[in-house]
Amino acid sequence: MSVRPRPRAALRVWLTALLCALLALLAGCSAQSGTPSSGGGPTPAWAEGMATVREERLPAEARDTLRLIDRGGPYPYAKDGSVFGNYERLLPERERGHYREYTVPTPGSRDRGARRLVTGREDEIYWTEDHYASFRAVLR
Repeated sequence: MSVRPRPRAALRVWLTALLCALLALLAGCSAQSGTPSSGGGPTPAWAEGMATVREERLPAEARDTLRLIDRGGPYPYAKDGSVFGNYERLLPERERGHYREYTVPTPGSRDRGARRLVTGREDEIYWTEDHYASFRAVLR
């Protein structure tokens, strides 16, 4: 004689399995959304302790600006490539001239907007979309 599980018990097992699958999916998504332990390999020393974002998760305009930086220009804004002073002290403290800033166009903005990429002499790249109020290390 076989024992069939009661419908309520079967439903509970099914819901538990579904909840576990959703939690696993959410954990994977949060690792890609800019947490310090973002997936895709080890975090470089310069990015330790910072929120991170994978290059492919940046807005298209930021990826375009990164390609311009990689090529050495030409840049669309006169201030692109100028020294970033790090007056907010949100990036690691370095000597003046270590950091350079680049404008990331904001669709619909009449001016340079708030989005920037900041690079460092040691191949660091930082992303801000709120005009230096916060930064995320860009992982390539």
